[in-house]
Amino acid sequence: MENKETTDSYKNHTKTSNTEDTNPYRNGHTGIWEQLFNAIQDPVLVVRPDGIIIEANNATLQAARKSRDEVIGEGICNIIHGGRWPHIKCPLEEFLKTCTPKVEETRLPGLFGEYSFTISPVIELDGTIDKIMLIARELTRDEIRKVDSIRTAKLAAIGELAAGVAHEINNPITGIINFAQILLDNYELDSAGIDIAQKIIKEGDRIASISHNLLSFATVDSGDLKPVNPVEVVKDSLSLVQHQLQKDGITIITELKENNSFIIADFRQLQQVLLNLISNSRYALNARYSGHDPKKIIELSCVEEQKGDNLVHKIIVKDYGTGLPQSLLERLFEPFFTTKPAGEGTGLGLSISYGIIKDHGGDLRVNSILDKYTEMIIELPTESKNTWK
Repeated sequence: MENKETTDSYKNHTKTSNTEDTNPYRNGHTGIWEQLFNAIQDPVLVVRPDGIIIEANNATLQAARKSRDEVIGEGICNIIHGGRWPHIKCPLEEFLKTCTPKVEETRLPGLFGEYSFTISPVIELDGTIDKIMLIARELTRDEIRKVDSIRTAKLAAIGELAAGVAHEINNPITGIINFAQILLDNYELDSAGIDIAQKIIKEGDRIASISHNLLSFATVDSGDLKPVNPVEVVKDSLSLVQHQLQKDGITIITELKENNSFIIADFRQLQQVLLNLISNSRYALNARYSGHDPKKIIELSCVEEQKGDNLVHKIIVKDYGTGLPQSLLERLFEPFFTTKPAGEGTGLGLSISYGIIKDHGGDLRVNSILDKYTEMIIELPTESKNTWK
């Protein structure tokens, strides 16, 4: 996070300046400027190039659900993103240092919504820039759908690239494994030679497995499609891991509403997705709470919900573990991207899960705020019983 001493001294300086009426929005004829600034209905912040907030209008305070003292003098990432991990730089804070303009559509968990975010450097008369204005306009439903479609297209393009890479790898790695096996079967090797050949086969098999997983992300094979009750998928998945969760001191809270509708799906694949999401929640909770704690909770719900003209089954897996920084959310479903330490995650679990849900005509999304919660949302189209023959 930001240097605490610098932040505290800036807060003290700001409060002193306000008392002396030296704040540019408050001194002299500031009354009208302050009124205009606070009359803007969209959140507006003024920050330094290092990301420290020096002014915010009332709409910002309302959207962030914070007081003025909680916002002024804080780092921009803490307020609009909800914070970050110390070892990961905030892309926004890094971009502000360039003092260049930018407009992007993004989710801002600290402001609880999806926004069109405009970055406008304020150029002084001498050409220097020591203030940057940030304006966040909340997106309409149509705009959110457009942004979602762009994100989906981006992941689809990554999937195509992954499939191409996997196919290019498959042939040579198969040849390497086969030649190593020929050496073992047809030639007299000493112990060192046998060990080397076996290691070649072992590592070749590992590469082949990774290649297979890449293909799974790009082209999921929905084989055994049947009418499935999503509530049963959730119950069966939970039964497989309930003992381990209890052993870790994790409390499970469920909201499973039985109904007469169903989804057309591969039961095994949906179970694979749920087990992966529950496993990630378990990891996040154990990372935040080392022992038993009443806050170690996973909430599992499965309900029907109207979405536009369609009825969907919404399955939500929510935990109150470490949460995720905003800077990671955009990349969460990319192959090989993982938030876990080296050696503890392949980065393929969520990408494959995303591919499975998309292949079933559904959607997989994430909501998260650092040190508060992570919520994985699955939406699958509901079928009427008389449509299945």
